[in-house]
Amino acid sequence: MVDFSAPIKRGRPSFSATDEQRRIVDAMTGYGIPQQDIARVIGIHEESLRKHFRDELDTGAAKANARVAQFLFEQATGQRGEGSVTAAIFWLKTRARWKETIATEHSGPDGTPIEIVDPQAEVARRQAATRAILDEAFGTPAD
Repeated sequence: MVDFSAPIKRGRPSFSATDEQRRIVDAMTGYGIPQQDIARVIGIHEESLRKHFRDELDTGAAKANARVAQFLFEQATGQRGEGSVTAAIFWLKTRARWKETIATEHSGPDGTPIEIVDPQAEVARRQAATRAILDEAFGTPAD
């Protein structure tokens, strides 16, 4: 005989994240892997990933950036001898929004300010100068 007093379980079994899965999600997030791919590796839907691994998704990239920044600091201060500074700088520029700033200043001849010329005013000035030269050379035209 069938026992109808026991509840019928429907749908998927509830998901419970393991410590190993948390480490994987934290690392993959730090590497910049899209959530869709992380969910596929863990074997769950993206919504479940966001629900069960919210902390790892929110902090994984910041933790990875902090590790690389620490490495670069140790390289720059001589505390560490191995590794690639170029790779660390690339990482920080692309992932931690670090940037190099270059100031470019423009000036006129001998460092004077640049003269800004109105094109229409320049044409009128040149026409007036040409008229003056012609008037001087050939005299003022008669009316």
